Amino acid sequence: MGLIAREVERAGIPTLCMSSAWDITFAVRPPRAVFINFPLNHETGKADDAPLGRRILLDAFRAFETLWAPGQILTLPYVWDPDDRSWEDKDFGPGFELYGTGESLQEGFGEKTLKRASQPAPART
Repeated sequence: MGLIAREVERAGIPTLCMSSAWDITFAVRPPRAVFINFPLNHETGKADDAPLGRRILLDAFRAFETLWAPGQILTLPYVWDPDDRSWEDKDFGPGFELYGTGESLQEGFGEKTLKRASQPAPART
């Protein structure tokens, strides 16, 4: 994904990669990326939760405004299930340590959090 994104950017088209595999995204260094700690292939949220998907996408798009250097990864502060993190062992392997939201792991870079991302979802009507 990083190689394709860099080539598209070279053509003058901004890109944004959405990932739920932080280590892989960090290794391939796409120009811009958003990480969400959700099970693999669920980068835009749960299939039956359209409001959550919309909030995730809007926050991801805001990364175009907040990421200022190539290779940065913005971590969105959403939680798949606060009462069950067993999927992390299945997807990432036992003992996986999640990189903290808003902590800078890239030397010389800093991550920014989107404050509105942690706001509760509006009530469904």
